[in-house]
Amino acid sequence: MKQINQPTAPFVLLVSLVSISIVALHSCKKDKFITDTSAKLEFSVDSILFDTVFTTVGSVTDAFKVYNQSSQPIIISSIKLASGTSSNFRINVDGSKGVTFTDVEIAGKDSMFVFVEVTVDPNNGNNPLIIRDSVVFETNGNIQDVQLEAWGQDAYFHTPNNVLVFSNGASLAYSVIPCNAIWTNDKPHVIYGFAVVDSGCTLTINQGAKIHLHPGGVLWVYKDGTLIVNGNQSMPVIFQGDRLEPKYSELPGQWRAIWLSAGSKNNTIDWAIIKNGFIGLQVDTMGASANPTLTIRNSIVKNMSVVAIFSQGGFITGSNSLFANCGQYVAALTIGGRYDFYHCTFANYWTGGTRQFPTLLLNNYYEDVNKNIISRNLDSASFYNCIVYGDISSGEEVKLEKSSNTSFTFNYKFHHTLLRTGLDTSGSEYVNVKLNLDPYFNSVGNNDYRIKNPFSLPGVIDKGDPAIGIIFPDDLSGKSRMVNGNPDIGAYEYEP
Repeated sequence: MKQINQPTAPFVLLVSLVSISIVALHSCKKDKFITDTSAKLEFSVDSILFDTVFTTVGSVTDAFKVYNQSSQPIIISSIKLASGTSSNFRINVDGSKGVTFTDVEIAGKDSMFVFVEVTVDPNNGNNPLIIRDSVVFETNGNIQDVQLEAWGQDAYFHTPNNVLVFSNGASLAYSVIPCNAIWTNDKPHVIYGFAVVDSGCTLTINQGAKIHLHPGGVLWVYKDGTLIVNGNQSMPVIFQGDRLEPKYSELPGQWRAIWLSAGSKNNTIDWAIIKNGFIGLQVDTMGASANPTLTIRNSIVKNMSVVAIFSQGGFITGSNSLFANCGQYVAALTIGGRYDFYHCTFANYWTGGTRQFPTLLLNNYYEDVNKNIISRNLDSASFYNCIVYGDISSGEEVKLEKSSNTSFTFNYKFHHTLLRTGLDTSGSEYVNVKLNLDPYFNSVGNNDYRIKNPFSLPGVIDKGDPAIGIIFPDDLSGKSRMVNGNPDIGAYEYEP
């Protein structure tokens, strides 16, 4: 057996010194954490408000930051929801989900995120309810918190219970709205998937009703179906997404479309605000009906990531309405049809990227899957006392696409209308038009297209046809446009 020599005294001394050093280092490291009771955390906010969350539907996730402003690390002994497991809120602390967290370390001059979301339980009530809780932090005996508050709203939910399967394997989830339903303003309506107004049925939406569409949501009026929207000036019907936090209030692309499909009939929209979708109104072929597919009055369609009005051979009458702020066209009136607009403003000052498409498109043909050009008559497209304007870099806000097949009509007229265009306007299609004169909208950045600047005088103020103004005596804000007998061009009368 090999003999093991005993360590010499200096070696024993060295081991002892190393051991003492390790203990000392451990003690020093432990002492580096702040243990002073005066040490406190700082927060990026003192409260978080969720406004408004529909019952049973989870909110968008919000977040706040927790700061350690000291140069030394700190240990938070506990982070918890005050209501514990019974809370409607859920938290995620620096990437970990839970209700209570212990011994959470933040390095010196560092921070961490706390994420929060909420689900409001149904209460079968018509009025909003308030849910409150707090995230509580205990550090060195100090108690601090961040308040949480959510406004909850019960709603009528329209969720898919049928699936339509196509020959290519694609599917469409939908629900059918009860025939001749009337939607009132007692509670909001929330649409998931496609909500269908069936053949021979009418959906009537009363004043003040709020319709919220989930991402991908569509209100679909099927063949021989009818949509009637009966808002008024003080209580318009509002169509928008189902996220109601302030940052979503003017955000495009949150839902898909209101689709008035081929053969739907006698659709009317009066005093509505339709905003923040992909396509505001899609209106398909008018068929044999002598009445408009859609009559829209006193309404606003804005903030669409694609187009406010997309028609494919439809028959539309519009008056006293604003169509604004879209990623492509504001109005794409395609594959022929018939259109009459009176005292309407078509304006595009899109800020979501570089816009390549003009405000207004008129055409009378389409290209099928085999690259064949299929033409249809544009019976008429008339614009009386209207504005067609925007800030596209090319300066051209009107595009006319006429089929090469001259046997199909391409009839249009701009009458007492302000246009931003470089087109030749010497023909009979243009009557008393104003060209490339800034309308001086009040605030395009805030979607405020009222006329409030006297510099609008050359192109807008008092430049409308009085015969049209008499038919539509009040503007979109309720102001009389016939005070001096000369109406302004567009949806809004000048306000000094």
